[in-house]
Amino acid sequence: MEALKGLILSGGAGTRLRPITHTSAKQLVPVANKPVLFYGIEALVEAGVEEIGIIIAPETGDEIRETVGDGARFGAEITYILQDEPAGLAHAVLTAEEFIGSSPFVMYLGDNLLAEGLRGLVATFRESEPDALILLTPVSDPSSYGVAELDGDHVVRLVEKPKDPPSNLALVGVYLFGSPIFDAARSLEPSWRGEYEITEAIQKLIEDGRNVQSEVVGGWWKDTGQLADMLEANRLVLEEIETRLEGEIDERSRVEGRVVVEAGAPP
Repeated sequence: MEALKGLILSGGAGTRLRPITHTSAKQLVPVANKPVLFYGIEALVEAGVEEIGIIIAPETGDEIRETVGDGARFGAEITYILQDEPAGLAHAVLTAEEFIGSSPFVMYLGDNLLAEGLRGLVATFRESEPDALILLTPVSDPSSYGVAELDGDHVVRLVEKPKDPPSNLALVGVYLFGSPIFDAARSLEPSWRGEYEITEAIQKLIEDGRNVQSEVVGGWWKDTGQLADMLEANRLVLEEIETRLEGEIDERSRVEGRVVVEAGAPP
């Protein structure tokens, strides 16, 4: 298999996170003092994906470029790809087709957080080489999500916000694709909300007899698109912090609890 590329979607106006996104892109809102977008970049690099395209919108693209840079600080090579209108995830895939070329790729929604990262998912994709691998998680209210109907680990059908859900497994904002996804996306008509839906593109792969597999997420997953979820993501990330004292601590000070003092931090 060719080396995987990464595609992070970092457009969108972040209307559900206002007022904190009036002055900043939603993917740059900090979780545990680090922009949420950085977690996605780091997860891709940790999984061995170092050539990364970031989809940006005209309104927030300059801010994201300035904050993220060329990727060197993450051990990545980053290319910025302008999506001129918010026309859906499948449209974003087509916007990145020149960057992706014939390579398989990981698509990661830039405001998502995964506790266990991407290493295991990428390894599964490399080993089985399906046309698509989607990530699923059990939810208590599947009628609010895109839901998968499975036969073993093979995906039989995807249903968007079903009244009668075929399972409780909802799609997480991480997808791995081979090149057939481009033709599937090109075949779509806009949905009722005027967007080219990635769920419909994956369903087209299924209908064409392509191999679409699934993996159930092991740890927690958070879409930080709403204020309550952003607060919960902060709590979850902070819960996993382990005490690390690499900076200088003077003799009059005492450190209690789970605290990180970085090397070079002033006493």
